[in-house]
Order: sequence, then C-alpha cells, then structure tokens
Amino acid sequence: MRKKQKLLPKDTFFQPYMARGEALTYDQIRLRTGYSELDAGDANITSQFSRHLALKIPILSAAMDTVTEYKMAIVMAKAGGLGIIHRGLAPDDQVEQVKRVKFHLNGLIEKPICVSIVDRVETITARREEKGWSFSSFPVLNDFGEVLGLVTRNDFDFCTDSTLMAGAIMTPFDELVTAPPKTSLQQAYEKMRKAGKKILLLVGRDRKLAGMYVWSDLKRLVHDSSSIFTVDAAGHLRVGAAIGTREAELDRAQLLVEAKCDVLVIDTAHGDSKNVYDILRRLKRQYPTVDIVVGNVSEPDSAKRLLQAGADGIKIGQGPGSICSTRIVTGIGCPQATAVYACAKIARGSGVPVCADGGINQSGDVPIALALGAHTVMLGRLLAGTTEAPGTIIDTPKGRFKLYRGMGSLSAMQESQASRDRYRQGNDKRKLVPEGVESLIPHQGNVADVLQKMVGGLQGGMGYVGARTIAELHRVANFHFMGEAGARESAPHDVNIIDPASTERLRQT
Repeated sequence: MRKKQKLLPKDTFFQPYMARGEALTYDQIRLRTGYSELDAGDANITSQFSRHLALKIPILSAAMDTVTEYKMAIVMAKAGGLGIIHRGLAPDDQVEQVKRVKFHLNGLIEKPICVSIVDRVETITARREEKGWSFSSFPVLNDFGEVLGLVTRNDFDFCTDSTLMAGAIMTPFDELVTAPPKTSLQQAYEKMRKAGKKILLLVGRDRKLAGMYVWSDLKRLVHDSSSIFTVDAAGHLRVGAAIGTREAELDRAQLLVEAKCDVLVIDTAHGDSKNVYDILRRLKRQYPTVDIVVGNVSEPDSAKRLLQAGADGIKIGQGPGSICSTRIVTGIGCPQATAVYACAKIARGSGVPVCADGGINQSGDVPIALALGAHTVMLGRLLAGTTEAPGTIIDTPKGRFKLYRGMGSLSAMQESQASRDRYRQGNDKRKLVPEGVESLIPHQGNVADVLQKMVGGLQGGMGYVGARTIAELHRVANFHFMGEAGARESAPHDVNIIDPASTERLRQT
C-alpha cells in the first residue's frame, strides 16, 4: 500500500479550481520562478516512459501515420527520446518498421546471417541483392553449425571467380579474433580496437556462434558522442509500437515482442474501456517482462483503474491535439493541464510514469506539462512537419508543407481499420463520424532542430524554477493562473517582428 501523499505546492493551486469543477489548459497557467543555482542546460532531464524504460530526454513521437514510422523512430532514439510506430500498418509491415529501428545500429547482433562453407560467391551476392542487405560480412558455418571462418567485403571485392565457394575465400577460424559469449559492448570495443579488427565473432567452446559485433556501430555506441542514444542492453536503438484491442491484436503483439520491440502501447481514444482492460491483462500474463503503456484517459478514476489493472505507463489526453475534434464532436474531455495534473496525482508513488499526450504547442508547454506531474510528453504536430515524418514535402506558392492528419479524420478512418477501432466505430464506411481533421502544416526542417528547441525550453524552465531533475520539478513546481491579458503580455506585443535576415539587410543599408 502506498504512503499517504504529501501535499505539494501545486495541489494548493489546483484545489479551488477542481472544487468548482473548473479545468485549465496549458495556456492558462505559468510556472512560478524560484531561487536557482542552475545555468541553462544544467538540468538533468532523464525520465521514464514506463516502469523499465528510461529516456535521456522526456519526449516521444506520436503513434500517428503522418508522424512516426522507422525514420522518425530512429532519429528520436538517437536524440535520447523514443518513437512509437503507428498501428495503421499491417502487422508484418509494422514489425518490419520495428526491425529497421532495432537493427539500424548493430551493437550485439544476436543472430547474424550466416552462409554455408559450400555456398558459392555468386549465390551469396544474389541473395544479398535480393534482400537489400547493406552489409557484406557473413560468418561461415559447416553442416553442424560450427564456425569455420568469416567472409567480408574485401573477400568479395578481390574474388575474381564468382563460382568459388565461401570456404575458398574466407578468413579461416584460426586467423580470426574471437571472444566468448556474453562479452559486453565495452569489452568487445577494447578487443577490436587493440586487434584492429572490424568484426568480432562471439563463439562458445563448442564452436557454435553466439553473436557478432561490428566495429562501425560499436564505435558510435561506445563513443561519448553517442551517449545520448536510447539503446537496449545489446546496443540496439529502442522503439515502441502501438496495438489495438481486437482479438487479432494479440497476434500482432506476439510478432512485435519477437521482433524485440521495447514497449507496447495500447492505443485507443478511450483507455478506460472493458476491451482495453481485457487485452492489458492478457498481455501482462503472456509477456510479464514487457512493458505495456495504456492510453488515453483524462480522469483520475480512469488512471486509478489502469494502475490497478497493471499498466506500466499511462497516456493522458483526450482531445487536446491540434487536429483532434473529439471534444467538439462528442462533448467529452478535460482541458489538458487539469487532466495531466489530476491523473499524475493519482499515480504519485506508484512507480508508474504518466505521459502527457497532446496539446503541446510551444516549448514552454513542455516544462509546464512535466511540472504538472507528467514524466514525458508526446508530440504530434510539432514533429509532423519535419523531414523525417512520413509523407512527401509539398511545394506550393505559399511555401513548403507536409500533410498532418488526425487518426480520427475521415480519410484515416476510411483507409484504416485501426483508426476505426481506435475511435470505437464500425466497419460501415458510410456511417463514420470523424473525430479529427486533415491539414497542411509548414515544413519545419529536421527533427533535431525541433527537439533542440523543446529541450532548450524545458531546461530553461527548470532553471527558472530551480529544479535540477524532473523529480524535483514535480515536488517544487507551483503555478500562476493567466487570463487573456496575461497571455497577451506573455507573448511579443506592440512591436513589428522581423526575421534575422531582414535585420541584417537593414544593418547593411
């Protein structure tokens, strides 16, 4: 049983509003400043998305078909965050997306693709081209699965007879540098560096292959410049994937778990539903070591029920997104600031993190969302306009744009069973009731540029508050209410804003 919660400063702030049944948005509150010894960038922003999944930056990309596929998930993980692959894909396609993230960096390759000693060079080359493999190094095995040698790009490049067998061009086992199973990333790095070898095979006493390290990826993982990466114990980038609540989604989940997906997200518009609890309990029984995050909810009682059902993380937000019309169409929902505060308050001390999903419009909304009690935030629109988001850049007379649509938009529902399921609508496409819209948003450059602004705003906000960690931000944060006049005062006003290029031209004249 959890200890009685200590009253925090923000509790005193929210109590009168909640007593009157009033709910607030991010735009209506601002953090109070406090004594600080922090310089910009000093704040530690590591946090948790779920019980066992830590992030270097508390930011995720949303499980939307115009936001997160493998390219987005790769750059998010490299930045220290996480991408959630959307479920508007066939199960096999979603699994392939997950694999492309997991094997983008080959830390420990647990099951390397091998060739037989009798495979001909032309056969191996044809197979490599057919599969689209970007690598050219293959352990060579005999019929008993024992390692006999290694063929690499050099062996293929200098081979003048493609009918030769792998055994004729390989580096034999006795000339290889090998290591025992369970060799760590750091141990492998040091051994490869000292030996000047780019491939290290892990081989047991029985000569059976236990894994393989590749120098190019290992160097990036061990080097200080990659310390921000979100990686698993084997050095692979981490990635999450969304699933639904139909019976068939259990098969999807199995495929994702087998593909080493790091976290499953039960993705629905109303997470406080019987079918959500049913699949959550079944997944936790079947995969007790896999974290399951559930969303979305906006009421504290809903969060409490999810905690009791065994959720490893909870997503908060029903209708705050810029392309979501759920509140207008159905009349439900709680403004996001109050929703995050109330649900996070329920989860305090439980060990279950909450994610503020939706409603982030400015970098300043990130420290506010986390101060309310969230451990992470999930972004949609702010990432949908980037180069790495799915979809092509559209050139128009008014500039460059990308498509961004809600998963509850008419087009998404017509195209995807997953979208219809998410919003609990049937299969009759003539009777769909959209809960989202389609839009064109300006192209915003690379994800790294957007994340730099978000992280800078977060660390700046924590500096003003005097919070060195997100846990400390949870404890000390307090708020001011901000009305319309305050909102006007908070933004640049009574000036003609010009861009830096225009300023430089004025200086030159």
